[in-house]
Amino acid sequence: MRRIAEVPPAVQDAAPARGSRAPAAPLSFPFARFRCREQPIFSTRAHVFQIDPATKRNWIPASKHALTVSYFYDATRNVYRIISVGGTKAIINSTITPNMTFTKTSQKFGQWADSRANTVYGLGFASEQHLSQVTLSFYSSWPCLCQVFSLP
Repeated sequence: MRRIAEVPPAVQDAAPARGSRAPAAPLSFPFARFRCREQPIFSTRAHVFQIDPATKRNWIPASKHALTVSYFYDATRNVYRIISVGGTKAIINSTITPNMTFTKTSQKFGQWADSRANTVYGLGFASEQHLSQVTLSFYSSWPCLCQVFSLP
């Protein structure tokens, strides 16, 4: 069997012998795992906070320093996520849904509630420009989300 460079070896080995009649569906499945999953849209640095679950009023800092906050798009699932990692722990892993609202509460601070994580996240930025970038990305994902969740 002649190997083709573009086809992953796992797919070539699963291919039927020449002349046999195998259905096409099983061959298409292995290709799915080689597609690019999440693509970074942008990253910025921000001070990350979570609302105190006891008081629902006070902010608890996730770190003493600003962390990298990244905005991702997963083309296979048509999903946007905000992710921030502190050390080896995921501080934010929030999937953006149509019912979420990102609220700018001051010139350099914004927040949103994540019902799946049962928390409210807050981001403090060094400049208004960074906050505007996050706000714009948050709301620019809505047309895609409306298709996924069948919204008007």
